[in-house]
Amino acid sequence: MPQHSGSSASIFYEQTGSGPDIVWVGGGGTCGRDWQRFQTPHFDSRFRSTVFDNRGIGSTSCAAPLPWPISDFARDLAELTDAVCDGPVTFIGCSLGSAIVQEVAIDYPDLVKCAIIMGSGAWSTGWGWDYQEAEIEFRKRGGNLDGMMGVAHYASMLYPARALGDRILWPKIKALMLEWMDSGENEDSLISQWDASLRFDQRDRLPSVQVPVHVIAFAEDVQAPPQDGEELANLIPSAEFHLLEGMGHGSWYGHKHDELNVYIEGILRRHL
Repeated sequence: MPQHSGSSASIFYEQTGSGPDIVWVGGGGTCGRDWQRFQTPHFDSRFRSTVFDNRGIGSTSCAAPLPWPISDFARDLAELTDAVCDGPVTFIGCSLGSAIVQEVAIDYPDLVKCAIIMGSGAWSTGWGWDYQEAEIEFRKRGGNLDGMMGVAHYASMLYPARALGDRILWPKIKALMLEWMDSGENEDSLISQWDASLRFDQRDRLPSVQVPVHVIAFAEDVQAPPQDGEELANLIPSAEFHLLEGMGHGSWYGHKHDELNVYIEGILRRHL
């Protein structure tokens, strides 16, 4: 089991494929292996993919005291990338993973060939702030979301209504979600990871980013509304904004992944 010993975390990672490097950066509650189900097989014949567990989840360990700001997650990622990849590389993130990639683009631009960030914003605000804070406070008071209750709660946050109402697709999504709930990864990591997502604010520093950035927003994204992605792209001089219709925050996982993979590959080929 490959582990990289960083300055404050022992990071579990895996690499597949061959070619130019892609580093996939997961969102809150997700492990590196989640990218291996629907994303990396599409790219492995043309690229080398690195997936890893962020601090707070999976097989990565970190003894540093909480809270962990986004800059800590970004340092872990930068150290891992520098050690196991041939940089500069393409970073692809979603949700919390996108905020981490944004921080890398700010603090470690020499590592970045291209950044593709999905379901993100420049800061947490409005309903998104209230939602994340409520989730954290619920856990601090001893609450837990698992089984079908967890599935029903998170599916409505991750997928568009048309996907939830698809009588063929929904059983497949439900099975994926139940597997996630049964793993316990989201519950175990929620406070440490969601707190970082709640409290980051990069608005003052994003205008300094000069590396190529592609901001992908999903038109049906409840957790990261498209206007948050548009604001983010407008703050980065080098950014291009992409709005994908019919997708939600988690459509990369078992919904529109085939369509999204082709779209991402098109972006990648522009930067080879």
